[in-house]
Amino acid sequence: MRGKRILLIVGGGIAAYKACELIRLIRKAGGSVRCVLTEGGSQFITAMTLAALSEQPVHTSLWDLKDEAEMGHIQLSRQADLVVVCPATADLLARMAAGIADDLATTLLLATDKKVLACPAMNVRMWQHETTRRNIAQLRADGVTVIEPDEGEMACGEYGPGRLPEPETILAAIEEMLGLPGPLTGKHVVVTAGPTHEPIDPVRLLANRSSGRQGFAIAEALAALGARVSLVAGPVNLETPPGVDRIDVETARDMAAAVEQALPADAAVMVAAVADWRVDAEASKIKKGQSGPPVLSLIENPDILAELALSPQRPKLLVGFAAETDDVVGHAQAKRVRKGCDWIVANDVSGDVMGGQDNQVHLVTADGVENWEKAPKSEVARRLTQRIAAALEG
Repeated sequence: MRGKRILLIVGGGIAAYKACELIRLIRKAGGSVRCVLTEGGSQFITAMTLAALSEQPVHTSLWDLKDEAEMGHIQLSRQADLVVVCPATADLLARMAAGIADDLATTLLLATDKKVLACPAMNVRMWQHETTRRNIAQLRADGVTVIEPDEGEMACGEYGPGRLPEPETILAAIEEMLGLPGPLTGKHVVVTAGPTHEPIDPVRLLANRSSGRQGFAIAEALAALGARVSLVAGPVNLETPPGVDRIDVETARDMAAAVEQALPADAAVMVAAVADWRVDAEASKIKKGQSGPPVLSLIENPDILAELALSPQRPKLLVGFAAETDDVVGHAQAKRVRKGCDWIVANDVSGDVMGGQDNQVHLVTADGVENWEKAPKSEVARRLTQRIAAALEG
């Protein structure tokens, strides 16, 4: 990002504090930042804070005599390589969609000839309201890039989509819009996600409660860092993350074959909750009238993680997941050694993790155990993929 100039418009939401960290990350990457602070934004952070972090004057008013004598709003809108609105509140998005130009921020947005990235942050009900959805559709039709907000707990106490994405995620989106390579550009990562379904007969099956949310979040975060991602997905009802190649499978054997077909890869993240067993012989139909319950003869499914660890095409970094209900860390440490993988991400699934929105994990490596705090699955994915990028670069 060295030499790139970002114009950052800070809207009026509680998430405005994250703009400070975004400035730091942009400058650390070699870019420069000039800030426009809206009146609403000034209720949450100060112009002095933004000026200190950016080492640039902060612009707040369309009616500044000195700036506007030189048509400052036109200059600001044209000198940047990219305009970023962060946080983009429901009100600011609505005014952008309507083409309103009644303050410095909206005027320069209407005057700019550069790409615009909007980073929404608002209450879940506001985000899901039909008016906001209509405004988002209009902005995207007008060429504005609007990234999806994260899901999680909000300052108002509600839970759902509407949280401002973490600054690292926004930085990755900025780099992508500027055509800059991400830390995983040129890398191929295989991810498995969701359950497998093992048929008993044409209408019955063995399954588990995995929703696939964590695996899909990891695939999306990897793609945001520039990786080519092959997502091998069991039967789930989730949209394919942007920029991800998805391969749908049903059984453990299907998943094992798809993973092998996707190789070679630089890394593999085995998140799927693969069924350990399947019936020896699938019945044509279990009859209701038979005497007593049916007897199911079970045989083991392929151990995809262990087989991948022994494969001649073993990825440089192999990450497994361990869903446990007791002695989570102890079982995960033993599993890492037994399976031959580099890392194990372990979690306690005795609560609502499978199908839930949050996750609390322990990262188990050869160097020890890191206990991560409970967080939305998108945040767990962001943190894990940052570690993956650092490991592959190192």
